[in-house]
Amino acid sequence: MRVFISVDIEGISSTTSWDETRTNTEPGVPHAHRMKRELLATIEGALAGGATEIVVRDAHGRAQNFDLEGFPKEVTVLRSYSGHPYLMVEGIDSTFDAAMFVGYHSAASKPGNPLSHTLTGRPLWIKVNGRVASEFLLYSWACALEGVPSVLLAGDAQLCLEERELHPKLLTVVMKDGDGGLTRNYSPLRVEEDLRETAKKAVQQDLSQARIAIPESFDVEVLYKEHVDASKASYFPGVKRETSNLVSFSTTNFVEVLNTLNWLP
Repeated sequence: MRVFISVDIEGISSTTSWDETRTNTEPGVPHAHRMKRELLATIEGALAGGATEIVVRDAHGRAQNFDLEGFPKEVTVLRSYSGHPYLMVEGIDSTFDAAMFVGYHSAASKPGNPLSHTLTGRPLWIKVNGRVASEFLLYSWACALEGVPSVLLAGDAQLCLEERELHPKLLTVVMKDGDGGLTRNYSPLRVEEDLRETAKKAVQQDLSQARIAIPESFDVEVLYKEHVDASKASYFPGVKRETSNLVSFSTTNFVEVLNTLNWLP
């Protein structure tokens, strides 16, 4: 069984402020360690559940957030970027049996995590077919496009509550909660235990019942905090400026959605 794991940092159990997410700086180092520990707990659970090969996508920032010491021999880690539209799940393909998302966070404009954002952080929100889109929505749909079901989501409580309906066999692990700028950070021991147990259960499900079909067409809106970003975005092919801060585009190709969003400000 091949399992793909995408790991981010804003939804892990320890982070509260942006400086803690910059893993190449002194404030970020302990959180990079926590990111790795929670990833390893997920890997341990997936292996216990029957996974024979695991590919990890380091999906935060420059995608070089942790060293490889201590990873089981069944694991390959993908670091940095090639420019592929799949970005946070670059490397996913139809040979995988399941996908997992660890350390993910609520979408831009959503409460529950002071680090809520989508992609660059410049949009106030991104909507796909009228729904506020999180990074989990975008990249779990990329996995679905390859026929790979998403079976585990670990992140903040708001994200887990809102996104579990997207996938029929999705199991969730709440790693922290929040209110405004405050976070409730749960015990790392508790979170790691939950990750091991849930990852094991996730891969032991009937995965044939976990696949989804994504929509056939996509209407995308991006509302920027700054009008100058909307102005820049409006020059990208196919993108239309609706108001001073709002741009939109439509397509029947989800890869085009991802590619366009990756290139916008």
